[in-house]
Amino acid sequence: MKFQFNCVIQAALFFLPFSGGCTAVQADPARAPAPLPEIKETLPAPQSSTTNYSEVLGWKNGRTPQAPPGFKVTKYADGFNNPRWLLLTPNGDVLVAESNSNHSLAEKLGGIIVGASKSNNLHDSANRITLLRDSAHKGLPDVRKTFLTQGLNQPFGMFILDEWLYVGNTNAVVRYPYKTGQLEIKGEATKIIDLPAGKENRHWTRNIIANKNQSKLYVAVGSGSNVAEKGIENELLRATILEINPDGSGLKVFASGLRNVVGMDWAPGTETLFAVVNERDGLGDELVPDYLTRVVENGFYGWPYAYWGKHLDARVKEKAPLLVSQSIVPDLSLGNHVAPLGMAFYTKKEFPKKYHNGLFIAEHGSWNKKKLAGYKVVFVPFANGIPSGMPEDFLIGFNAEIDDKKVYGRPVGVLQMPDGSLLVTDDVTNTIWRVSTD
Repeated sequence: MKFQFNCVIQAALFFLPFSGGCTAVQADPARAPAPLPEIKETLPAPQSSTTNYSEVLGWKNGRTPQAPPGFKVTKYADGFNNPRWLLLTPNGDVLVAESNSNHSLAEKLGGIIVGASKSNNLHDSANRITLLRDSAHKGLPDVRKTFLTQGLNQPFGMFILDEWLYVGNTNAVVRYPYKTGQLEIKGEATKIIDLPAGKENRHWTRNIIANKNQSKLYVAVGSGSNVAEKGIENELLRATILEINPDGSGLKVFASGLRNVVGMDWAPGTETLFAVVNERDGLGDELVPDYLTRVVENGFYGWPYAYWGKHLDARVKEKAPLLVSQSIVPDLSLGNHVAPLGMAFYTKKEFPKKYHNGLFIAEHGSWNKKKLAGYKVVFVPFANGIPSGMPEDFLIGFNAEIDDKKVYGRPVGVLQMPDGSLLVTDDVTNTIWRVSTD
């Protein structure tokens, strides 16, 4: 059976400084999950594509996103510089990763011309992690500190394990000594593994989680391009979920062909890894569905050669018929171009029973569709560890009623809090929202 990647050889050929060993991956059709009942996707033919950046208005005059009846939405904190990802520490502090694409001057000017500047923060990455503490347990932070700036390069995913804080920089996983309750870190970063970045780094976020017994870490690495248009040789170890030991050794491609995984987590009560994936652009309004899927070890999910199973992408010059024949069909379509980023399983009891053990997903919103899509948080019900229904709107009101080209904000990260509330980051407006039943 053909290897998808021979990591050690390719790393040597393309001069990529990867730390530790690496195990190659074989696509294994026997590991493909059984299809979910009554959830199917029929795809249309590719069409011409549309560029349609939204204009973010911001939240004014007390406006907030809207949750279903019985919920309350309040501003938890604001004044950040592109808040992207959240981590809950063992003592209940919230760490906020403030980071962004590092746009070149040409990209910034181009963003102004095509309208991307109205939809995105084009400032340089803040490279900062901020700490928020609600010491009074009133649903609002009363302590705010710059927690970490040293050694950060577009920080995103964070994880605490064995008195270490792990941070997913765009080009490496680093870690810092950490004691529960400390308000800042001033020490130097220790790099445990290099990650692919470089000039072609379209999908720069690097999320980190651990398995249940915390013996392994999993790092999401998105593709450097849309569909490997810069050459498949520039996509080494990209469009993958990587597995490593906590010290950075034992590098292995856990799953591949996943264009841009951001949110990932284990379904409650199971050892099943789920992830949300941003699929490719440029095939028209109705292609390709972004999705939620179970991720199986050694599974291959199509990118760049095919999408939604075995639908070939004619734009890809390289061919891999064996891999395509083994490509796994995702579990659940979230819609085209909705850009799912953060996700959080709801394991508390404060929300109504229908939400228990289900999944909240933040959809950052489209730029490649005539009619805006996404720009909301959706809920996917779960039963017996798998989705039991289609996505339904949960946190809406991001789209402006006054103009279908305008939005008030763009959700990114989702975090379940100890009191059962949810926090949602809104990066372009520099806000964190709190959803509760208070």
